[in-house]
Amino acid sequence: MKVNALAIRQKLGKILKQLEELDEPIIVEKGRKPVAVLISMETFKRRFVDYQQEQIKAKLLEEFKRNASKVTKDSLTVLREMRYG
Repeated sequence: MKVNALAIRQKLGKILKQLEELDEPIIVEKGRKPVAVLISMETFKRRFVDYQQEQIKAKLLEEFKRNASKVTKDSLTVLREMRYG
């Protein structure tokens, strides 16, 4: 769907309702040239917020893997050393 900037100023409520119902991006034109896109909050969360969170998780996981130390002793041996010296 395409709308011009004047239509947005005049019918913002109606356009927002359509956006919410159809969940389809709306291209905003100014002088017949596309200048912006309106998307629903659900689409925004799906495409940007969730994506950013996944990127953060992946980065943390990679950092954990990089910083993980090699296990040289099993936990029972470590506990015995801690207890008995």
